[in-house]
Amino acid sequence: MECELCGRSGVTCTVHHLTPKEEGGTFEPTANLCVACHKQIHALYSNQELAIRLNTVRKLKEDEKIRRFLKWIKKQPPTKRVKVSKSNEKNRKK
Repeated sequence: MECELCGRSGVTCTVHHLTPKEEGGTFEPTANLCVACHKQIHALYSNQELAIRLNTVRKLKEDEKIRRFLKWIKKQPPTKRVKVSKSNEKNRKK
């Protein structure tokens, strides 16, 4: 399968609700994302931010916080296990 965010093929993908279910997105559009991209998105952004500002794949790709990660992950083999650390900015919002 191919990740709709990073474009890598041969990766295990999960369903990402572009508007998080907690923000009313149960029946809204979804995207197939590799585990690394999915984890990174939820580490960087709150559900509210995803629902309001980053609710399409295009908007995610254009966001500065994820762009550096995407540039790096595209070069990684599909078997690479990625550790994700939470954004300091996200931690301060809580």
